Amino acid sequence: MEMLTPTSTFRHASIHITTRQQTEFIDLTDRLERLVADAGVRFGILNVQTLHTTTAVVVNEHEPLLLTDFKALLEAIAPDNNRYHHDDTAVRTVNLTDAERSNGHAHCRAMLLPSSACLNVRHGRLLLGQWQHVFFVELDGPRERNISVVMVGEGGQ
Repeated sequence: MEMLTPTSTFRHASIHITTRQQTEFIDLTDRLERLVADAGVRFGILNVQTLHTTTAVVVNEHEPLLLTDFKALLEAIAPDNNRYHHDDTAVRTVNLTDAERSNGHAHCRAMLLPSSACLNVRHGRLLLGQWQHVFFVELDGPRERNISVVMVGEGGQ
C-alpha cells in the first residue's frame, strides 16, 4: 500500500461576480468546493472575503423565503430612502469619487454583517452543516464585485 505524504498547500483565488439587483444573495458554495478540490486541500482552512464595503459574506440556509425575510429585515433596519450623512456630499469630504452613489443604507447594512467567513476543510470538502451554504451578499447593486479566497492546509501527493 502506498502512503500519502502530506504537503502544505497555500492558495489564493479571486472570484468575480456581476450582481444584478440592489440586494442579492449569491450562493458561492459550489464555486468554493471546486476551488478546494482544484487546490487538493484535504484538511485545512478556507477564508472567503469580500473586497467591498457595501457587501458581505454569510453562512446560512439556502431557502428562498428565508432570504426574502432577511432582505426585508435589512430594509427595515436601514431603509434605502432614509437620510444618511454619508450621502451628503456637500458636507462629506473623504472617500468621494466622481461617480458617487447615494448608498449610506448599504454601508449601514454591511456594518451589521461579516465581510468574511473562515471555513474548515475536512477530507477535501468544506465542512458545512446540513443546510449551510456560503453567500455573497450584495447590498448596493447592481455592480461588478470581487472576492478573495485563501486556502491553507495539507494535501496529498
